[in-house]
Amino acid sequence: MRKVDRVGVLDRFSAATRAWFSASFDAPTPAQSEGWEAISQGQHTLILAPTGSGKTLAAFLWALDRLLTHPPPADERARCRVLYVSPLKALTYDVERNLRAPLAGIALEAEKAAAERAGVTAPAIKVATRTGDTPARDRRDIQRHPPDILITTPESLYLMLTSSAREVLASVEHVIIDEVHAVAGTKRGAHLALSLERLDRLVTGSAPGRPAPQRIGLSATQRPLDELARYLGGVADGRPRPVAVVDAGVRKQLELQVVVPVEDMGELGRRATSNDELVMSGPAAGDPEVRASIWPSIHPVLLDLIKQHRSTLIFVNSRRLAERLAARLNELAAEEGYEGELVRAHHGSIAREQRLEVEDALKAGKLPALVATSSLELGIDMGAIDLVVQVEAPSSVASGLQRIGRAGHRVGEPSKGRIFPKFRGDLVVAAVVAQRMEGGLIEETVVPRNPLDVLAQQIVAMVAMDTLTVDEVAAVAGGAYNFSDLPREHLEGVLDMLAGRYPSDEFAELRPRVTWDRVAGTLSARPGARMVAVTSGGTIPDRGLFGVFTPEGSRVGELDEEFVYESRVGEHMLLGATTWRIEEISKDRVVVTPAPGVPGKMPFWHGDQLGRPYELGQAVGAFLRELDGMPDERLAAEHALDELAVRNLRAYVDEEKALTGGVVPTDRQLVVERFRDELGDWRVCVLSPFGARVHAPWALAIETKIRERTGLEAQAIWSDD
Repeated sequence: MRKVDRVGVLDRFSAATRAWFSASFDAPTPAQSEGWEAISQGQHTLILAPTGSGKTLAAFLWALDRLLTHPPPADERARCRVLYVSPLKALTYDVERNLRAPLAGIALEAEKAAAERAGVTAPAIKVATRTGDTPARDRRDIQRHPPDILITTPESLYLMLTSSAREVLASVEHVIIDEVHAVAGTKRGAHLALSLERLDRLVTGSAPGRPAPQRIGLSATQRPLDELARYLGGVADGRPRPVAVVDAGVRKQLELQVVVPVEDMGELGRRATSNDELVMSGPAAGDPEVRASIWPSIHPVLLDLIKQHRSTLIFVNSRRLAERLAARLNELAAEEGYEGELVRAHHGSIAREQRLEVEDALKAGKLPALVATSSLELGIDMGAIDLVVQVEAPSSVASGLQRIGRAGHRVGEPSKGRIFPKFRGDLVVAAVVAQRMEGGLIEETVVPRNPLDVLAQQIVAMVAMDTLTVDEVAAVAGGAYNFSDLPREHLEGVLDMLAGRYPSDEFAELRPRVTWDRVAGTLSARPGARMVAVTSGGTIPDRGLFGVFTPEGSRVGELDEEFVYESRVGEHMLLGATTWRIEEISKDRVVVTPAPGVPGKMPFWHGDQLGRPYELGQAVGAFLRELDGMPDERLAAEHALDELAVRNLRAYVDEEKALTGGVVPTDRQLVVERFRDELGDWRVCVLSPFGARVHAPWALAIETKIRERTGLEAQAIWSDD
């Protein structure tokens, strides 16, 4: 993109918007100036910019300016003109809060100008949020009195398009998709791409000559940009829609270090289990989180770091660990005389109100530290955070950059981060991730092609709302980049299945969802189709969670059904680092009352882990292959390792080689070990660095091959290592 005049680009905006921006900021950032150049011309735009570069304002300001300078239409039903889609519910609430300042500031400047020239005052701009947490009353209000700006998630957008509420979206002019990379490489992204095509069809069909909404995509970590641009824009007339790519992704400065607080992590592992050989093999020994021996060394270091910084954000990879770590840090702080709550927990199983309360307390400086899962990973502006701690290696380089990027969120400020490995195999991954984070070597996004289960779900939803021709369905599907090369026979195969033409009697109990008139070439819904589409929508699995409520009906959070099954009325538990007494357990909810200061048992949740990306697994393997020829000084400098981390890493690999005759699993070789379990039976362990996404199908293949060759039923377990 050509160089843009960073100050002159403001001339595209109204006087009120220019006055507010000039009073609030020194100058536009590159992401803003180049983004406004493309957005103001009506182009679909993809903006890549680091955390803290003002990219959210880059996406919104042009739309806000048009809302404030162009009066809303006389028909209130056509009022909604800006749609913001976020992959994370917490991010939607954060954006809603952050819009208040520019809206109020620009309106104030407009009122000043109106008073001076007896002009027209700026209209009041209404913002609303529609997510799974939105009460039914507020959802009805959105439908009756549409907002100017609607903030939502991919799943809620799909639900609106599959109900009478879709009329609210018929007037949308701008669609902002935040954190594009977080969905583009998943089936959830394919589902969203089809929803965007359905939205285009709704908007263009609502009034003659009305153009499809402008799409604006945002991300701090994405590669390759051209593939993300094709995903964002979709396809029209067999060709990708043009998308302006704004690459302002200058790598943010990192102050990163991998910290090991003990002399010998291997000795801790040997104390935790009796099987030395298996411990040497790292994570194959089972869930390393249960080895509590290292935690007494980590807790005091974390507490000291919290004391040394204004605001600390600690990331962990599970909700259970978030609760446990927050509780333990509070106990240590109380032992040292700290009064009040030092740390709170934040994760997706805590109710919205509780999450907002915790976020606001951290931003206001009332809470020194927060332990969070990925619920705070994406894009949320946490303001004054000056340190991010990651306990356990990040699951990917992109995730690591997102998380560490929460520190130093302001433009030009470096991000300070510390990574604490929990066991020696984790230390290897942490070293590789740290080196690739410094180099900006994020994983390449691979867009799923033709996921037919997602297509089937969206077809049922579309037909539930309108009778369509097969060609119309094909046009909507073909507009989404994920389905742009979908063969006609595959589409007709999906329609056959939905219409009840099953390949065998095994599917006879399935009910057809659509009627396919093959003579007229039309598709119509069977009774109950819309209910199925609404209740089974999206690609996020139903985890069977129980809601947790107070007797007054306030939502506290949610618990895994297995934990609820093991709990009893009268017991105490922790949720959000707060103790609650269980008063009642019903078929779908748990009623609790506060029990501050009382010890409570730790909840657990069973969640699906995506596993290590194959690209990162290859890098881990290459690192292990090259490690012998790497001096300690280079190892420490390039991989951000402290002295004890270097020493433990060397010892771990050396002990593995001593046991295997000098070999370790790399990107070019696998290692197969056998050992006896607690009962004396032989077990076989196949070690590779490639990650669970490779190991899961390998395990299925090995089980099948053994059954075919020997007739025996083998059982395989798999993990990232």
